[in-house]
Amino acid sequence: MLTVLTRVFRSPDLRGKVLFTLGIIVLFRLGQLLPAPGVDIVVVRRCLGSASGGVFDMVQLLSGGAMLQLSVFALGVMPYITASIVMQLLAVVIPRLDALRKEGQNGQAKITQYTRYATVGLAVLNAGTIVALARTGQLLPGCSQPLLRDDGLLAVTVIVLTMVAGTCAVMWMGELITERGVGNGMSLLIFTQVVAVFPAYLSKIFVLSPVSFVVMIGAGLCLVAAVVFVEQAQRRVPVSYAKQLIGKRMYGGRNTYIPMKVNQAGIVPVIFTSSLLYLPSLAAPLLGPEARAWVELNLTAGTHPLYMTAYVLLIAGFAYFYVSITFNPEEVADGIRKYGGFVPGIRPGRPTAAYLAYVLSRLTAPGALYLGVLALLPLVAFAILRDPGTQQNFPFGGTSILIMVGVGLDTVKQIEAQLQQRNYEGFLK
Repeated sequence: MLTVLTRVFRSPDLRGKVLFTLGIIVLFRLGQLLPAPGVDIVVVRRCLGSASGGVFDMVQLLSGGAMLQLSVFALGVMPYITASIVMQLLAVVIPRLDALRKEGQNGQAKITQYTRYATVGLAVLNAGTIVALARTGQLLPGCSQPLLRDDGLLAVTVIVLTMVAGTCAVMWMGELITERGVGNGMSLLIFTQVVAVFPAYLSKIFVLSPVSFVVMIGAGLCLVAAVVFVEQAQRRVPVSYAKQLIGKRMYGGRNTYIPMKVNQAGIVPVIFTSSLLYLPSLAAPLLGPEARAWVELNLTAGTHPLYMTAYVLLIAGFAYFYVSITFNPEEVADGIRKYGGFVPGIRPGRPTAAYLAYVLSRLTAPGALYLGVLALLPLVAFAILRDPGTQQNFPFGGTSILIMVGVGLDTVKQIEAQLQQRNYEGFLK
């Protein structure tokens, strides 16, 4: 690792990209800590100290502790991620979007523009909902003091516009990292959000029980090793290309493979499920006291059996659905056939597509089970081991580890690829 870092900083171009990425991350964290105008940050932090467990820890985790603090970057990257997932889902049912997706760079640029518009719309909706809950005192239940210094229409509008502008700035920062930095910008910002809340939670666990802290670290390391093993696992479908005579030369005749990962869906099902399960808690105050009490008891507490069941089933369902729209066996089989390739023992065309679909279904089943167990394991562990007197639920679980490991591995691979490009000497020296 130290050798890789040394090689990175010896290359002026790559060193500039790494420092640029780190600079954007620092600005992103500053925006998450900067409160929006009109927010009483002292009252917010006091109320956050008494609210923990269930949906509060999940929101704090996915927003880097910014959403419930009503900061400038309170919404983080979640509107953009949600808009990107929605656009991918709409491409299946809207022929126009599917055609744009197949047009190459120009079509992808239009889809990116549509995603930006959808991000702004979702940001307005999310910011309006959060500020409305803060205005009525329902954002942090149990907080008797007002979170906003002024709850007038003009002040509320300024806060909403500030959060929407912050979302646009975050989207711009992510694109800057992708273009001029190292790694995928939005993924790195999600990674930053997740890692940012870890020191506070680790210190909280250490103060409560040093033994639990040691056990937590050991279990976390084992879980990280297991996640790395599964994330790197793949099924390689062999593909052979026949030799072709073009002019007086013979081309082709090479053997390759199609890498099909066990976890083909990545972290998308977990993020989408977490966002979806947060909606009932947002809508509960508008449904009446009885509905609100039922939602808080069944769909807000992370250790309730109904919440766990819904969490696992939604993750498995989204895993299957997302894999089905991102990997089309018919398109892959058609591309192999066009270039004169074939899977050994399988005829080109429809038989190849059927075989790829069969392999994909066999891989998606353990992949969905892996995501479900990874998300459910921490909830079950904390339901058994947590201290009833403190009622603290530390979200050091599947969602956070999956995000950290996935983004970390992808970023390291991109850095190594760029190092190989810069240090490649060729056959002749």
